[in-house]
Amino acid sequence: MSRNNIEDLLDRYLKKETTIQENELVEAWFAAQEQDQNEWHMLDKTARAAWLNELFGDIQTTIGENTGKVVVMKPKNNRLSRIISIAAVLVIAFGLLWQWPAIKQLFNPQELETLQVAADQKREIVLSDGSKIVINAGAEFKYPKTFDGKTREVYLSGEAYFDIKHDSSKPFIVHTGKVMTTVLGTAFDIKADQSSNAVVVTVTRGKVSVSDGKKLIGYITPGRQISYDVKKQKHIEKAADIAEVLSWQDTEIHFDDTTFAEAAKSLQQRFKINIAFANDKIKNCRFTGAALKGKNINQILKVICAFNNATFRYDKAGSIIIEGKGCD
Repeated sequence: MSRNNIEDLLDRYLKKETTIQENELVEAWFAAQEQDQNEWHMLDKTARAAWLNELFGDIQTTIGENTGKVVVMKPKNNRLSRIISIAAVLVIAFGLLWQWPAIKQLFNPQELETLQVAADQKREIVLSDGSKIVINAGAEFKYPKTFDGKTREVYLSGEAYFDIKHDSSKPFIVHTGKVMTTVLGTAFDIKADQSSNAVVVTVTRGKVSVSDGKKLIGYITPGRQISYDVKKQKHIEKAADIAEVLSWQDTEIHFDDTTFAEAAKSLQQRFKINIAFANDKIKNCRFTGAALKGKNINQILKVICAFNNATFRYDKAGSIIIEGKGCD
């Protein structure tokens, strides 16, 4: 049973949604460690993770490297007795009679890929869920290869623009130090400025919640911005100049929750060129993003196509044909 399964069981127990067998399991677990079941409900996400990690360390010390059998130990004090009781309950209740490497894999945090962007570059990345991230120069971005849990969590130091694939069952969480920005599917810019101890979140599409890990700072909607002073633990919410916020991307064309068809029409008028689609589904793709600055339509289309998993080509007549699976 994974950490997410354990958390789910505890939450369902507090909501009185568990079976009789599950009730007995949870109550035996809490009794073994002399902890009130309401305490879990009061813990935030960080505290829950710390509690599980401490418990994991206790199990590691108690059970040892070979878990093919349960080793009986004589307790020397009350704490050791409690640790052994917890380990025994977990071994019996959650079936942890596996090899130790498997247990370690379940409890250890998921390994993250790290992308460090040079001071004179910008990078764009597409995550496993289809979300697209444009990362500013000098920033560091950490992310898992796949999102296997109940949330999609990434870590940012610096500035990045996020266009998040909607998934109501898996909130997308961006960690910038102690500040957490949570969305289901939206587009926003985050700037973590260490020199001023400020984290600035600006929304271009959808709704975003911002918290400091302990309490909610606020919700922001398109065109709004929260600037949070990490040191003073104070924030300011105000209307944002989207063009100015996104100026670091060196853009002059910005598309806010625009369909590909609408974007193509704008480019046709600007560059006096015909743009057609290989199928109608591509026209329906909506996105928020920015095209590269300049008069080169090829550069602009490369950015837009990257946001929509599409490609483009020129036909014999000189028209541009957009190709891809499209969106429903």
